[in-house]
Amino acid sequence: MGLFVLTGSQQFGLRAGITQSLAGRVGLVTLLPFSFGELKDAKQAPESMLSCLFTGGFPPLYDRPVPPRDWYPRYIATYLERDLHQLIQVRNLHTFQLFLRMCAARVGQVLNLSALAADCGINHNTARAWISVLEASYILFLLQPHHRNFNKRLIKAPKLYFYDTGVVASLMGIEDERRLGVHAMRGQIFENWIIAELLKGHTNRGVPSNLYFWRDRAGLEVDVIAEHGDSLQPMEIKSGATVAADHFAGLRRWCALDNGCTGVEPVLFFGGEGDSTRHGVAVRSWRTVAEIAARV
Repeated sequence: MGLFVLTGSQQFGLRAGITQSLAGRVGLVTLLPFSFGELKDAKQAPESMLSCLFTGGFPPLYDRPVPPRDWYPRYIATYLERDLHQLIQVRNLHTFQLFLRMCAARVGQVLNLSALAADCGINHNTARAWISVLEASYILFLLQPHHRNFNKRLIKAPKLYFYDTGVVASLMGIEDERRLGVHAMRGQIFENWIIAELLKGHTNRGVPSNLYFWRDRAGLEVDVIAEHGDSLQPMEIKSGATVAADHFAGLRRWCALDNGCTGVEPVLFFGGEGDSTRHGVAVRSWRTVAEIAARV
């Protein structure tokens, strides 16, 4: 059999150009922006956490001398605003630009389509359609809530995240790492980065995601739940460089509901250095996300 590699940065045009279905004769490989593990293996990983968040993982930022603050606006202007808005036939480009920025401002939040639509001056169905296209083009993804009840009323809407935090920083108008370090959204962007790295671990291995979040209407929340058969591994994400006692509160409450987290090790990611174990929780530096993503 012959071997052909069909590649492109815009999958919609690529698929439209293939006249046959190729059912049973083709394998599809999703290439997301570089993961932190891939950058470490290539010895090109940024040295600081803020640099990771601000630079993101797109290949051009690592094979040519172009700063993120110059590259991302051009990427957004060409791919997001030109290719995508033509695909969904946006009549008002300004409205679509506003929609992108509003999505970036909501990373880590439970998605409320009605509120998002109202803020952008569009209707609910248009917002849903635009979210679907951004998902299909691997710009953003929705983290679904876990379904296990624990006799609590659960949040049913997903949370919104981007595959690349460099895109988020650019859409938010963050111009450099220093501004990111003091920005009000630093915590949400760090959470986005960790969850995207965990998701890339599944995508790069070619296995379905087992990642969820958990939140009830009383305010109890766990940032990430990794489902391993009948076991659920809870993970919390804190952007601070140090670990405080109250960072473990959510994990302790979760384990109390889940029979003590039997058979799994709760994980707390933080934005500082050094790994440890505290209160039965594996405290892990942001630098270890690649190792955990490879096995979660």
